[in-house]
Order: sequence, then C-alpha cells, then structure tokens
Amino acid sequence: MHHFSLIKLFSSFAMLGAEWVMWVLLAISVVSISLMVERWRYYRALRDDLDLLADRLNERLRADDIEGAKALLRNSPSPAALVALAGLDDIRRGAGAVEKVMGAQTARVRPRLERNLTFLGTVGNNAPFVGLFGTVIGIIQSFDALKPPAGLRGTAAAAAATAATGRIMGTIAEALVATAIGLLVAIPAVAAFNAFGRRVKSLLMSTETLSQIVLAHAHSVDSSEVDLKHLIGLLRGDGPSDRAAVVATPSIPRPEPVPHGVLTGEVVS
Repeated sequence: MHHFSLIKLFSSFAMLGAEWVMWVLLAISVVSISLMVERWRYYRALRDDLDLLADRLNERLRADDIEGAKALLRNSPSPAALVALAGLDDIRRGAGAVEKVMGAQTARVRPRLERNLTFLGTVGNNAPFVGLFGTVIGIIQSFDALKPPAGLRGTAAAAAATAATGRIMGTIAEALVATAIGLLVAIPAVAAFNAFGRRVKSLLMSTETLSQIVLAHAHSVDSSEVDLKHLIGLLRGDGPSDRAAVVATPSIPRPEPVPHGVLTGEVVS
C-alpha cells in the first residue's frame, strides 16, 4: 500500500523547473507596463492650470455670472471642474444641497482616478516573491542533482559527481535569474504606483479647492435671499417691527374749581 507523501508530490512538481515561473513574471510585466502607459496617458489628458482656473472661477462667481462660470468649467478637462460644475448646476437649491451634490460627484470621480492602481501595487509587492519561488524550485533541483546515481562506484561514481556539479551550478544560476526577473518586474510597478498615487492626491486636492469656491458662493446666495425675504417682510408688515419703548408721562392733576365768591370776598350762604 502506497502512502500519500506531500513532500514527494512537491518534489516532482519542482522537477518541472523554474522556467514557467519566468514566463508568468514576463506576462505580469507586459500587463503592468501596458497599465502604466494607459494611466500615464489618462492623467496627461486631465492636465490643466488649476490655479488659473480657480482664480477665473472666483471672478465669475463674484460677478454673479453663473453661466460664465459654467462655461469656464465645461472647457476644462480636469475632474475638479466636473465636480464644481455639478455644484453650480444645483446652486439654487441652497448651500447644503450643493455640498452634498459635489461630495457625491467626488465619490464618482475617485474610482476613475484610482483605476488599475491596485494591480500595480499588488505586482510591486508580490513579484519579488514569485521570483523567489522560482529560485526555491531551482535550489530543490540542485540538491536533487547531488544524489549519486544508483549502481555506480569508483571512477564512474566520481565522474558522475563531477558532471552533477556542473549541472548544479547551471541550475542555481537559472534559479537566481528568476529572482532577478521578479525584482525587475516589481521596481517599475512600485515606482509607477507611487507616482500615480501622488497625481491622484493632487487632483483630489484641486477638486476640494474648486468645491470650496462654489460652496462659498452658495452660502452668499443663501444669505442674500434671507436678507431679501426679511426686507420684504418688513415692508409688508409681516415681520416684527422695532418699536421704541413708550415712557409713560405722569399726569398733572387738574385744579379743583374755586367756590363762587371766594375771590370777590362775598359770603356764600
């Protein structure tokens, strides 16, 4: 009865060699490079002078030129302009609604900016381990080659050991190549992940800048409408009026009537 041996199973798998690991790393490298190019072109298409855009947007809103501000934002390819435009579309609903709409639009924009970055980060973190796995397989093959052939003794055994030493050196060299390829795949992926992550952070910060400008204008619109309603209420007499306190003046007692004859000296009977 044969007993199942996990060690023998893995050993037979290791005897297949580490070349397939190198092919896996090569495929991962091709995919990661294509994603780097795609992300670079995407972020390049979103470039805009956001400082100048913020200044011009602020000028339009100070002049209460909502349509001009919308036209300015439509001409910008940046996601910050898209978020600010969503807020301006609902400017008449009040500052609270504008803040909620821009927050929702930012949540929709973020996944587009961060697309495929998770894959690049995963490749950068795990490609060296895949290469190390290939190296381990090669070392297993090297130790397996050290076993002397069965039935050989003397000069034949020595010659076989010498030949095995050459094969071992070649196998170890191939195993180290797998580690080198893993590092070669991981380093560009990590560099691209960090660079693109900084770009996403910068774009989201610019989104927050434009959102605050739109939100400030929304608050000013709300306060202007409140003041106008208050003024109309005062003109109609609906609102509370400021009345001065009336100070009660003490009344002066009227003189009592003088009896007839007192002033003339006559005696009144």
